[in-house]
Amino acid sequence: MTGSDSAIPLVRLNGISKHFGEGETRVDALREVSLEVFPRQVVALLGPSGSGKTTLLNVIGCILDPSAGSMELDGELVLHDARWQRGDLRRLRLDKIGFIFQYHNLLPFLDATDNVAVVLQLAGVDIAAARKRAVELLDYLEVGHRKSAMPSKLSGGEAQRVAIARALANSPRIILADEPTAALDSRRAGIVMDLLRKLAVERDAAIIAVTHDEKIFDRFDRIFRLRDGRLE
Repeated sequence: MTGSDSAIPLVRLNGISKHFGEGETRVDALREVSLEVFPRQVVALLGPSGSGKTTLLNVIGCILDPSAGSMELDGELVLHDARWQRGDLRRLRLDKIGFIFQYHNLLPFLDATDNVAVVLQLAGVDIAAARKRAVELLDYLEVGHRKSAMPSKLSGGEAQRVAIARALANSPRIILADEPTAALDSRRAGIVMDLLRKLAVERDAAIIAVTHDEKIFDRFDRIFRLRDGRLE
């Protein structure tokens, strides 16, 4: 475990449950999940299809309303008894959370710089400052030489680095990754995981990744296993 037991968790879940439907059609996707993730930790969510991994990631990302439970993010109580404690969840996501997906989902009509800068502009940063910050992040992730390239001209590894830069644009301390290496070969997957490790340590952040990718299991500090919506 990389994080200190005495540190304040960046993510704390208490009794998170989520069901879909009612009566005979009810499906319990999550069942009383409680966990803590500390600064500088890179953790994995593992489990078979339908175990609740992506549902849990979407609850942590304040995208999906849980049916029960409470949650703290970066020391703030954001969910209590399944009720959001903030009215503007979009702002909460912008302030606290970065998202990385299996496929980079870069906007095809914007170059690498503007794909990163657009997130900052959504947060109210003026375009010149946003583009400057974007270039700094691309340089940090060693893809600054591709700052003017369109997504269609980027390799898979380059596009994923741009996507990581976009996730870091607003300096979130919680980064959620959904199968971040599934579309990459072993070498590029290792590079991406080393980058995530670097980010966790240098930015005092927590990385939570849903993965089936066995070639990166040794890169995690902790592994949480889900089965039928419960932590094993």
